[in-house]
Amino acid sequence: MKISEKLDHAHRAANSPPATFSFEFFVPKTSQGVQNLYDRMDRMYDLNPIFIDITWNAGGRSSSLTNEMVYTAQSTLGLETCMHLTCTNMKVELIDEALDKAYKSGCQNILALRGDPPLDGSESTGDFKYAKDLIAYIHKKYGDHFNIGVAGYPEGHPEETDEVKTLEYLKEKCDAGADFIITQMFYDVDNFISWCSKLRKIGIDLPIIPGIMPISTYSAFLRRAKWSEISIPQHFLDALDPIKDDDFLVREKGTELVSEMCQKLLESGYVNHLHFYTMNLEKATVMILERLNLVEAVKSNEIVGVTELPWRKSLNPERSKESIRPIFWQNRKYSYVTRTATWDEFPNGRWGDSRSPAFGDIDLCASELLRQSPKRAQELWGLPQSVQDITQLVINYLKGNLKSLPWFDGAIGDDTNIILDNLIELNENSLITLNSQPSLNSVRSSDKVFGWGPKNGYVYQKQYLEFFCHKDVVAKLLDHIEKYNQQQGDSTSAVISYYAVNKDGNLISNCQDDDINAVTWGVFPGEEILQPTIVEKTSFLAWKDEVYTLFSEWLKIAAMFDADKAKVQEFNKLMGQISEDFVLCNLVNNDFLQGNEVLFDLIKQVVQT
Repeated sequence: MKISEKLDHAHRAANSPPATFSFEFFVPKTSQGVQNLYDRMDRMYDLNPIFIDITWNAGGRSSSLTNEMVYTAQSTLGLETCMHLTCTNMKVELIDEALDKAYKSGCQNILALRGDPPLDGSESTGDFKYAKDLIAYIHKKYGDHFNIGVAGYPEGHPEETDEVKTLEYLKEKCDAGADFIITQMFYDVDNFISWCSKLRKIGIDLPIIPGIMPISTYSAFLRRAKWSEISIPQHFLDALDPIKDDDFLVREKGTELVSEMCQKLLESGYVNHLHFYTMNLEKATVMILERLNLVEAVKSNEIVGVTELPWRKSLNPERSKESIRPIFWQNRKYSYVTRTATWDEFPNGRWGDSRSPAFGDIDLCASELLRQSPKRAQELWGLPQSVQDITQLVINYLKGNLKSLPWFDGAIGDDTNIILDNLIELNENSLITLNSQPSLNSVRSSDKVFGWGPKNGYVYQKQYLEFFCHKDVVAKLLDHIEKYNQQQGDSTSAVISYYAVNKDGNLISNCQDDDINAVTWGVFPGEEILQPTIVEKTSFLAWKDEVYTLFSEWLKIAAMFDADKAKVQEFNKLMGQISEDFVLCNLVNNDFLQGNEVLFDLIKQVVQT
């Protein structure tokens, strides 16, 4: 969606927040930095910004990395993204390639910039001299598909001392077809408000988005202000200089100063949106938003904060209609989108067609599977020496003391709290839990933890549980489940359905090959029943390949470090044991009215005897 349209919708809503906001990120210099930034972007997007933007070639690497990050943000993370695009020293072929990739990823927003001139003082050798030329070219090639932003300089441009000319240049960019203005960082609010007044007087009526730079450390604060050639109000210096050697106090006081600045901007009448230059950091920006009371205000806005599905949809046009997802990947969106990129049926809104020759193809390296660098994986998970060591990692994760697991991209969700004690108990009994969801019966779609979909609806869930356990336990457990199903007296379908598979693909199930079991669904006024989360055989087998590979890749990491050789050998032995003797299982209690104790009680009756 276009930024100008999102801003208009957000601020026209009956319960519109006092301000909306957005975040800028730059391209990291290392591949692990990119992976970590994806996690941070995903986490910060839970604050509900209107959009994020990604700088052009800021990391000193190939500019194609900007396109790759835009594609990942749009397609995998489902984040509304604006791509920076500079034209200095850029041949038209490179511009065309960048725009084509942005278009295909579903990106509809471009920040069109001239960029820095050649360092040697020579003229640009590219096909575009000014940002206005790039704007005109984008419109010529793509019509109105892209919403185009331009840069504004409230304190003047370092290459032009004449303020009148600087304003004229901005007016030319606006007249060439710009849709919004994002400004350079500043701290002088009075000057900014005066500058906005001058823009309106010369006929510029586009949305003005102020660029806000949080203050994290004193040295960085001064360095960035000097680099941007902006003035620092005396009261900023008076407040920060006495505490300049205490980073904690500087960030606290900086939050206070920048928040006061933002509040004055919002009261000026020229501004209703704040754009934060995060510098790929999180805390300082979040502290300002919290001080301004904007986080909850924006989350409560139905236009901006609505959750359409239990998982964030892709904004890639080829996947935007996707409305069904196998539960196995609900916590591994990166892997899921990568694995399924060539499955054929996404334009029709399906999760994939097992008849397709492309189905199930995967080409992922270890770091993409584990989502952590070898060093970070070692720090997080170490070298477990026993099954109990692994289950203790899971318990630590469930208690919030560990931020991720090999099979979980992020932290545990609040929806797990109602079954948390039971999950911990299963791990204490040597089952390795991988994925779960509690049963729900007619929970309002507006519920902060479980709600999704249109307002005034109700959502439902069947209890789902996925785990690794020893093959001897599996045999007893499945026999116990079959007896339970017989006692329920329903011969047409199983109350508890299951799949169990070992590494070699030997599958045991009480489901038919073509069964598709919806385990999450919603009922909404005037809508068809939506069934977004499913369990079925083909995708379960594809997930099996991935989860055993995760253990295999974890094993390879041990050889990369000079750890105690005896521990490495024991870890290798453990991974081999899990691969050979442990079975991947999932259980679904199809009677969602029974609550959450039935599955846990059945398992405990087996493992505790």
